Amino acid sequence: MTDLIPPTTSRVAQQTDEEINARIRRQTENNVAYFGKDGSQAIGERLRELDREWDLERLLEANAATIALTGLCLGSLVNRRWFVLPAVVAGFLLQHAIQGWCPPIPVFRRLGMRTQSEIEQERYALKAMRGDFKTIQGNGDDRTGAVMEAVRA
Repeated sequence: MTDLIPPTTSRVAQQTDEEINARIRRQTENNVAYFGKDGSQAIGERLRELDREWDLERLLEANAATIALTGLCLGSLVNRRWFVLPAVVAGFLLQHAIQGWCPPIPVFRRLGMRTQSEIEQERYALKAMRGDFKTIQGNGDDRTGAVMEAVRA
């Protein structure tokens, strides 16, 4: 059963061609190397860009909602057969929620769209290069609070 329902953090990558995953990883590593060498100001700007980057899930949800609403409008105004479109979209969203795959995913991945986990990997690598985690001190509850604050920043 675990093969049918992969973990949320890896389900898209598991359903993506390894060559595409490798290309996305290389691009992330190149971003970290490029912005990391330019210092904390460039890293700060890149982190702000990452805050605005749409992940694959958000893009998929926006496209699915647009197609479903279009199907509902066309079904109401043009022909009832258009009501099939939202049903198909809902089925694909369910398949994506369970398995991490649906028809647009390979296209989005080939275009370089990243998952939230992939974006977060770049974010934390840049923060580590900037030294955000070097200053974490304390122990026990004090350290936990400092760690959580560094991760949130």
